[in-house]
Amino acid sequence: MEVDFNGLRTAMRRDSDHNPFIIIPARLASTRLPNKPLADIAGKPMIVHVWQRAVEADVGDVVVSCADREIEDAVTGVGGNAFRSRPDHPSGSDRVFEAAQALDRIGRHDVIINVQGDMPTIDPKVIRAVLLPLGDKEVDIGTLAAKIGDAAELENPNVVKVAVAFEPGARIGKAIDFVREPGAWRRDFLYHHIGVYAYRRRALERFVSLPPSDRERRERLEQLRALDAGMRIDVALVDAVPLGVDTEADLDRARALLSKAP
Repeated sequence: MEVDFNGLRTAMRRDSDHNPFIIIPARLASTRLPNKPLADIAGKPMIVHVWQRAVEADVGDVVVSCADREIEDAVTGVGGNAFRSRPDHPSGSDRVFEAAQALDRIGRHDVIINVQGDMPTIDPKVIRAVLLPLGDKEVDIGTLAAKIGDAAELENPNVVKVAVAFEPGARIGKAIDFVREPGAWRRDFLYHHIGVYAYRRRALERFVSLPPSDRERRERLEQLRALDAGMRIDVALVDAVPLGVDTEADLDRARALLSKAP
């Protein structure tokens, strides 16, 4: 990845206007893989792996915002910080916002990073990369994408695509649309979207206050709410898609990968 992450981290620490807060939303009531945050992977619950990767990103404080005592106990049991959120949130973004408001009432953190709790193999460098789009003050939300590997991935409606017209040689571009089906989009504009977000604090507050848009409901893509409201989302291009665990097969892959880790 051709990004100076060490330079980025140093610059962020020098800049008092950027004080990120990583919040990992998690709940046991997953419809596709119940109790997955606690699934054992190489001797640790999955949520602990994600928490460790976020801490290793070394960009700011990290907390798991969870709806369940069992997740809280797993995280605090390894020395992590956890916040018990309401169990009835409609989305992870709402769970993240509740934690941000409760734990940082004075707004010390102006950037909130949402790292999904089902990415146990995510590279800490990938988490750091989501901050890069916020170098432009006009950007409300930063997110990530990677090149699409094959036609099957492109056509798979379970793979969310982001349409971006990157300038030649650029690794940051403006999100034009998010889709499940390629439709009429030029194939070279479509990238595999990675659901990690860096919100400016005011942008997150606005986002969770908005009602779901029609396209969001139709496509089941929460990020369309932001685009439909005129918010700007920019995308940083990374080299690979982190493994997201949604099925037993995904869980087996995560176990195989992390059992080999040093």
